[in-house]
Amino acid sequence: MDHRSEIREFLSSRRARITPEQAGLPAYGGNRRVQGLRREEVALLAGVSIDYYVRMERGNLGGVSESVLNAVARALQLDEAEHTHLFELAKGSTPAPPRQRWQAPKQVSASMQQLLDAITEAPAWIRNARHDHLASNSMARALYAPMMNSAEQPANSARFVYLDPASKDFFTDWERAADDIAAMLRSEAGRNPHDKALSDLIGELSTRSEVFRQRWAKHNVRFHRTGFKRFHHPVVGDLEMNFEAMEFASEPGLTLLVYTAAAGTPTADALKLLGSWAETQEGDQGTGAGSGTEETVTETPLGKRP
Repeated sequence: MDHRSEIREFLSSRRARITPEQAGLPAYGGNRRVQGLRREEVALLAGVSIDYYVRMERGNLGGVSESVLNAVARALQLDEAEHTHLFELAKGSTPAPPRQRWQAPKQVSASMQQLLDAITEAPAWIRNARHDHLASNSMARALYAPMMNSAEQPANSARFVYLDPASKDFFTDWERAADDIAAMLRSEAGRNPHDKALSDLIGELSTRSEVFRQRWAKHNVRFHRTGFKRFHHPVVGDLEMNFEAMEFASEPGLTLLVYTAAAGTPTADALKLLGSWAETQEGDQGTGAGSGTEETVTETPLGKRP
């Protein structure tokens, strides 16, 4: 990924979506040759010279102060995720020494697996920033059985959504799931531009999925901290659940996700059935994860045996 191009396309795409009226500028009428604001209008709103803003939009954020970045963010009416993304792009404009280049974690500790296994009435799992499923409790393995059994392995939410047709049956709001995945990967690319495995995943999806390419080109970014998800599980049917996502302070790059449903709802009843089905599937084989050592946790898809 070309970092200067990332900056240029992000800023120009945010500028294109704001009309002068939305920015509080007078509408002069006539034909405008650009969609949204002109560069000079952004510069005016941010209180910087036109030349300085043009330099920024050409991809040069090196040395730009926080106050200027904040002013540009206000001018472009960036939300929290976009504001953070702009700062991450600016940070990435200074090349990182090789020893500082970051890779998303590929494993979890035994204590993290114990935490998952202690959660017995709700699906809980851990992913890295590339959306690799690194570890799950039995409920999450049961919930995500279609992905665990997918031909696209290792189990990865982005590959499943964009490369496996079964994902459109599994995610009731598939369009939203696809939007979220692309936006979260875009955020991560801005945060960690030197993560080769992430770049490889984005390249794979771009090569194999026109739908991903279209969403990637929008340069949208998004936080995924809490919300609502709808699934259609092949065994227990429709599920409507709230989720909370929590990053591990002790392991940057790893996120714990837990899905719950309000008591007395059809989904709460379906989750009980899901738990019973998980026990039936796993039987005497144990959880398929977490051996009490600090090794990589290997997911065993339900319905399959090692």
